[in-house]
Amino acid sequence: MQHHKIIKIIPYFGQWPEWFELYIESCKNNPQINWLFYTDCGEPKIKSPNVRFVHISFDEYKRFVSERLVIRFNPSSPYKLCDLKPALGFIHELDIQDYDFFAVGDIDIIYGQIRDFITDDFLRRYDVIGTHKRRLSGHFAIFRNIDKYRQAFRKIPDWQNLMEMDKHLGLDESKFSKLFVRHKNHPLWLQKLWSYSSSYQRRVLYKEQYSTILSPIKWLDGSSDHPQQWFWKDGRLTNDRDNREFMYLHFMNWKSNRWLPKKLREAPAAWSSLDRLVKIDIDQARQNGFQISSKGFTSINPDNMQG
Repeated sequence: MQHHKIIKIIPYFGQWPEWFELYIESCKNNPQINWLFYTDCGEPKIKSPNVRFVHISFDEYKRFVSERLVIRFNPSSPYKLCDLKPALGFIHELDIQDYDFFAVGDIDIIYGQIRDFITDDFLRRYDVIGTHKRRLSGHFAIFRNIDKYRQAFRKIPDWQNLMEMDKHLGLDESKFSKLFVRHKNHPLWLQKLWSYSSSYQRRVLYKEQYSTILSPIKWLDGSSDHPQQWFWKDGRLTNDRDNREFMYLHFMNWKSNRWLPKKLREAPAAWSSLDRLVKIDIDQARQNGFQISSKGFTSINPDNMQG
């Protein structure tokens, strides 16, 4: 029996991406987790009981953040919202009061069965859970809903000025990440020794979930060759190479080359040349599943699947 309640908070402004209905469908298949969006994008066509939308303009949201943090938060681009991730638990304290954990993340993701990986045992033992081994994963990270973690962003040196800056700085995966794992290049035994110097470095699980394709992180088999055909069916996520399920697929490196390894960054991102990313109807995807690859979101090609 799973008792821990988790809510994921995502402010998102502008326009829903083309794959958003498929994203919602993957959320729907994780009924033990709730999602809360603050947005001006309107209601998507498909609904899910565990995904809720608060409709608000970008200007109104910036004013709300400014009041909560007592800073002047007025960025020109919604991309700067990524730098708010360390503070979302405090900003949305009232929204999360009935939950044991709050999470932050992105929407360039398709989820598998999250709670098969974030187990009740993990949630009892850890206060901070990330999905990369050496840093906090800004696209998916979970925090125990206590004042210590809602207020942890205040430990970032000069956080007020950094959040007021118009430029996106990646505070979540850089300065905030170091609060929880300070000496990531040291051997594990030495990291554990260092953890006694700060309570923020205890009860932390940074576990690689092999979720982000084309990243510099070595794959499960130790190679730099990441699987390129992924399959979502009945809420479960697999690929054409590994004989196992995955927690989610973070496909940012197909849509943008900004974070690709340097040797791959010279070529355009795979999806940049596609007229249309989603080539499958939502009802068909719900019934038969869908495939995710450099060709976008398509019907599953049985020839690509294992076995």
